[in-house]
Amino acid sequence: MDWIIGAVCAFIVAGAAYAKKSLTLSGCLAAVLMGTIYYGAGNLFWFGTLLLFFITSTLLSKYRKERKQELEKSYAKTGNRDAGQVFANGGMGMLLCLGYWIFPHPAWIYAFIGVMATVTSDTWATELGSLSRKPPRSVVSWRVLTPGASGGVSLLGTTAAAIGGALIGAGAFFFSWIADFETLGFLSWTCVGLVGGLAGAFADSYLGATVQLMYRCTECGREVEVSEHCGHKTVRARGWTWMSNDLVNVLSSVIGGCVAIGLGIILAL
Repeated sequence: MDWIIGAVCAFIVAGAAYAKKSLTLSGCLAAVLMGTIYYGAGNLFWFGTLLLFFITSTLLSKYRKERKQELEKSYAKTGNRDAGQVFANGGMGMLLCLGYWIFPHPAWIYAFIGVMATVTSDTWATELGSLSRKPPRSVVSWRVLTPGASGGVSLLGTTAAAIGGALIGAGAFFFSWIADFETLGFLSWTCVGLVGGLAGAFADSYLGATVQLMYRCTECGREVEVSEHCGHKTVRARGWTWMSNDLVNVLSSVIGGCVAIGLGIILAL
């Protein structure tokens, strides 16, 4: 019965997102599959946390969208998410949910919150950090970067990342209480989300500044994540050819999840 409930709920949420053009068709289908597994193999704890990430991130992608339209042309992924981005953001959490279903252990739960806090922190930092009045700085060299540049951080973006991660942690406490998970208290869960999310978000920025594949626009000279910009093909600027934006998201999620496991175990003692 849980699998049917999950499929129906996932279809409703993903269908609404597709109608609002927040998801492409492939993204919608991926979200339905993912939501079904989150609820069927898990429960409201897993599904609710996924929804908390998806709904808040979708709303932020629409916030002052007109001011972010030019910057979005430089990003590999925008607010209209396809299957690749859906799995990059939620696929790791889905595997952790299946892991807990097969072999229940608190480590799966801590890792899940770290992963979801990471993708939330990263998304919030991108969506709100791009509105900063001050230009971002490189997380590696601290030199000033153009707005939207990969590997850049700002005070507004970092603050948004912290709030996003803490929100996932607070949500974890709420959903664990409903699902009757006897794990951590409110402050502990919030701390796990905050620290795990920030660790993952900064790992994402570091990978973006060092090894992520980046291109340069031959028309405007800007360093971008896309293979076409200003109506022209871009040329490779730096990074490893196989290190895509989606892979950076996955690796940073793993880092955030590992940090959350360590912190969760310590706080549970």
